[in-house]
Amino acid sequence: MSGDLKASDAKVISTEPLMLKDARWTKLVLTTYKDPLGKERTWESAERSTRPKDSPVDGVGIVAILQKTSGPELVLQKQFRPPINKVVIEVPAGLVDAGESAAESAIRELREETGYVGVAAEVSPVMFNDPGFCNTNLNMVYINVDMSLPENKDLKPELEENEFIEVFSTPLKDLYMECKRLEHEGYAIDARVGTLAEGIEVARRWKLFS
Repeated sequence: MSGDLKASDAKVISTEPLMLKDARWTKLVLTTYKDPLGKERTWESAERSTRPKDSPVDGVGIVAILQKTSGPELVLQKQFRPPINKVVIEVPAGLVDAGESAAESAIRELREETGYVGVAAEVSPVMFNDPGFCNTNLNMVYINVDMSLPENKDLKPELEENEFIEVFSTPLKDLYMECKRLEHEGYAIDARVGTLAEGIEVARRWKLFS
């Protein structure tokens, strides 16, 4: 994002039904199945139209950790999301390209969206975003970012012309309270960020690692 443009400058102008023939990214599906009693039922859901044939996942979410002397910080983003007409607090994320592993996709997306260059440390099991509504899935990829590297001191994101992303970071230990503060300011919290924050808070309250 260039100049003084902010994610909050965006706004929804109108909404209308989308015809299947006009949909580029998603499609609606009617599934017929049998329940445990043998009764035939149907289920309406959505699917992405972009998953590569050679990939088990649609995309990646990125837990990028900045290694700072003051303690680890998590890379976050502010991005306007038209479906909810709000700026959302997110981790960097993106769709997997054909022939690309989850780790490779995460490293590429992190560089493109934030400018940070990092090393993939771990890939999560496949996770489903909202299995009652859609089949969209992803891997969460943990990436370590060495702040002593020159490229991580002079960030050069490679955003597409329709991407308007504000990048910031917050101490990992403060993530739960930061989510509360940002929600109070009117931001929406992406489930991946919120779940990570809740996990840290659960570990703290129940002293799981003390």
